Amino acid sequence: MSSVVAPEKPTSNTMGPKEVELILVKEQNGVQFTSTTLVAPTPSQTNRSGEEERETWGKKIDFLLSVIGFAVDLANVWRFPYLCYKNGGGAFLVPYLFFMVIAGMPLFYMELALGQYNREGAAGVWKICPLFKGVGFTVILISLYVGFYYNVIISWALFYLFSSFTSELPWVHCNNTWNSPNCSDWADNSSVNDIYKSTPAQEYFERGVLHIQDSSGINDLGRPRWQLTSCLGVVIVLLYFSLWKGVKTSGKVVWITATMPYVVLTVLLLRGVTLPGAIDGIKAYLSVDFLRLCDAKVWIEAATQICFSLGVGFGVLIAFSSYNKFSNNCYRDAIITSSINSLTSFFSGFVVFSFLGYMSHKHNVALDKVARDGAGLVFVIYPEAIATLPGSSVWAVIFFIMLLTLGIDSAMGGMESVITGLIDEFKFLHKHRELFTLFIVVSTFLISLFCVTKCKYHAGQSGGMYVFTLLDHFAAGTSILFGVLIEAIGIAWFYGVDRFSDDIEEMIGQRPGMYWRLCWKFVSPCFLLFMVVVSFATFNPPNYGSYMFPPWANMVGWCLAISSMSMVPLYAIYKLCSLRGKFCDRLAYAITPETEHHLVDNGEVRQFTLHHWLVV
Repeated sequence: MSSVVAPEKPTSNTMGPKEVELILVKEQNGVQFTSTTLVAPTPSQTNRSGEEERETWGKKIDFLLSVIGFAVDLANVWRFPYLCYKNGGGAFLVPYLFFMVIAGMPLFYMELALGQYNREGAAGVWKICPLFKGVGFTVILISLYVGFYYNVIISWALFYLFSSFTSELPWVHCNNTWNSPNCSDWADNSSVNDIYKSTPAQEYFERGVLHIQDSSGINDLGRPRWQLTSCLGVVIVLLYFSLWKGVKTSGKVVWITATMPYVVLTVLLLRGVTLPGAIDGIKAYLSVDFLRLCDAKVWIEAATQICFSLGVGFGVLIAFSSYNKFSNNCYRDAIITSSINSLTSFFSGFVVFSFLGYMSHKHNVALDKVARDGAGLVFVIYPEAIATLPGSSVWAVIFFIMLLTLGIDSAMGGMESVITGLIDEFKFLHKHRELFTLFIVVSTFLISLFCVTKCKYHAGQSGGMYVFTLLDHFAAGTSILFGVLIEAIGIAWFYGVDRFSDDIEEMIGQRPGMYWRLCWKFVSPCFLLFMVVVSFATFNPPNYGSYMFPPWANMVGWCLAISSMSMVPLYAIYKLCSLRGKFCDRLAYAITPETEHHLVDNGEVRQFTLHHWLVV
């Protein structure tokens, strides 16, 4: 008996991975027997460009939860409810939803489609217009800078979580070693309005956790505090093992981190509405004052909230969507995830203001005396409210687990943006993802240590809070608005909104409607340009309480912001200088997709025609 294997016969499909036909010919006693088998390539085989096939999400829900987990972060709890209360209650929803529809959703949709079609990170996608590749490095740097201080917030939540495993919470009384003579219980109503008095919860955060007392400022930095350093180390370890294998591991982690906050928020709401004064707090949250809409500041704050709450401009949406299947319906995903993000912000307001109403009722003070935003809400006011409940330790554990999960998946998204963006740009890193991920998280940890330092000249006090404030003020303010503006111009004007719409139709079989195309080409860029101008015009130097940063610290902050924004012009100059020929020829190659450079050789440049700039 003899056996022969015939050559492989490829199927007629010439695009993408091919099935191969294996023909086995056997001869026995002068009779030939044949068998035919179609064998599909494994996922690790090559794609149509000859490169290794890109990893994809294990399940569609992994992607959706990752996007929701990233977009829904601590700001949904500590920022939006307060803005709504301060700016006319339910009336604030008018400008918020308006900017959501004309700018938020279109930009969200744009980034998801951009990453899914090009299947690259924030820098690699700009093969569609190489001149704008610098904006990819801009958003990667911004995500890296944000990680330097955002992980510190998560470490605070972890510190509070560990401190909650006691029979009596440490922020209840004024008899602790960190308390000052100015510490006063809320029960002493005469001291509530005294600016020199502080509550036990406030002193626990500032003196027990941060050790900010007696610090002379940002120039007074010493060694890291071991307690916060240990918590920060735990956060970094969690991030590493969530990201080291790519979306296969992070897609499973978000099943917990993205869903847990909704469970906890619901539990807290059910508890909160049963408290005395809760209904009054919710009424104040929803009270409608349409006269506030005449104030331009209300519209500016609504626009700013939209810009930062959806998470566009960090490169995360591009990175996440690049692991989707090519035919995934990114349009539906954009509508679902951006809507869930906004609804979560609105829902969290009921939870927050039910407890704020309770605090106002319990201490017989006006609601505006207890309402605040930022870290003061989740690390001072809310813990203080929880401390007055029966079984306070249990409620504290539940609350800080929620903060921990809210922060972790947002931090994962920022890290993934950096990792995916760089390993797609530098292909040799693909084979060393685990080591490169370790390098990124360790580097982030080392820089973050400056945010948890003691004071050099005042043993036991913390100067790191000033570094944290400086990073928070400059890392992702004007720079991220600038990055998204350049991104929108590059896609809608230089690449072409018509060409971009063709790409989307190729993926999902449906061309974006006129509304989306008009938003991408005109409305969103104008909105972003307005926001950049407002950001510069309304800039205020950072401060922490009464402490004003010295001029050199502000210069360092601006250098940080400019370092990311400068990537756009620097890379454009580099690209034009690296090409040969006359300036017009260089420009033609720099603004034409890399796959169409052969057309430039023939003198066909779409961007040099009037039709390209006028078509929508």
